[in-house]
Amino acid sequence: MEPIHYKAETFTDERGQLSFFNDLNLEKFKRIYFITHNNTKVIRAWQGHKNEAKLFKVINGVFVLAYVKLDNLTNPSYNLTAKHIVLEANKNEFLYVPPGYANGLKALEKNSTLQVCSTLKLEDSLKDKVRFEPNQWFDWTKY
Repeated sequence: MEPIHYKAETFTDERGQLSFFNDLNLEKFKRIYFITHNNTKVIRAWQGHKNEAKLFKVINGVFVLAYVKLDNLTNPSYNLTAKHIVLEANKNEFLYVPPGYANGLKALEKNSTLQVCSTLKLEDSLKDKVRFEPNQWFDWTKY
């Protein structure tokens, strides 16, 4: 499975605007947490998972999120190609990253906050997690 970028659909009438994600299935998600970056120089990367999927939503500010499909969970190739997306709170969108990927992120505005939904409880996520060097697959200095 590939990552999925969900964009809100909207309905507007005299009462205001309704934004919705009717195609987004939240059934498998078990927990939610929030990451706030006060500093735009901080890079939180790379974290990979064999079994865990994550759903990212910026609720304040702007983040660049990068992701890469791992060819080997414990010793991945250094020449993998990462993809990235810039998510903004005012655009009302989600990024789903499936298992088998590593992801990283960096705030592009001070005090940006990211909501993360996980398919694993914390204790299972900690057992499933692998970490890699921040600059391994992506040039964060471009952001």
